Amino acid sequence: MTDRDTPEQTRKPTAPAKQESLLANLLINIIIPALILAKLSGDDWLGTKWAIVVALAFPLLYGLRDFLKTGRANFFSGLGIISILLTGGISLMELDAKYIAIKEAAIPALLGFATIVSLRTRWPLVKTFLYNDKVLDTEKIASRLAENNSVSAFEQTLKQASWMVAASFFLSSVLNYFLAMLILTSPPGTEAFNAELGKMTALSYPVIVLPSMIVLILAMVFLFRRIGKLTGLKLEEIMAAHHR
Repeated sequence: MTDRDTPEQTRKPTAPAKQESLLANLLINIIIPALILAKLSGDDWLGTKWAIVVALAFPLLYGLRDFLKTGRANFFSGLGIISILLTGGISLMELDAKYIAIKEAAIPALLGFATIVSLRTRWPLVKTFLYNDKVLDTEKIASRLAENNSVSAFEQTLKQASWMVAASFFLSSVLNYFLAMLILTSPPGTEAFNAELGKMTALSYPVIVLPSMIVLILAMVFLFRRIGKLTGLKLEEIMAAHHR
């Protein structure tokens, strides 16, 4: 190392965290479970109960793998695991399908209420979803907001974005409930019920996830535009370094 070299100059750049494959997520959490429930629930294959166990094992083990890989508990992964266990428990105990519909609606609704309630705390959930240092250069934004005396205006923007995020969860809650009630019409414990559970899983992405994602994207666009106006920074200037 020469006299002009500094630790910052000689330090090797940190490789960005490897992103999970969207295809792997879709296969393990939606496509494979749906196919198992629809095609392998007959007595000649796994049977109704074992088909549920095997189908739900894929997203359950995938969530546990994420926990073991990162070495820390993820609130949303944990919530997903609880949802899977509840679906499996309700199905295996052959309870009325309305309980699955209630469960499907309850979890996103709770997230929506939590997003709103968190506005009264020091850690609003909108910062987890949209305004975080994995996506944005929060230090630069905070510095420029202070220079422009726009901190209070930005806090109001965060509140508005929080309501938009909450709206995406409430939309998901309503769609989840009606999708479950519409599709799950056969008696639990039957091959037909498993096929319907698989169909509901398969339809969850286009019917529920996509509309909710559209609302989240609108919230993100709103937040980014407001940050640009309040700070005077361009989009590429507010993004975190690994997103540029």
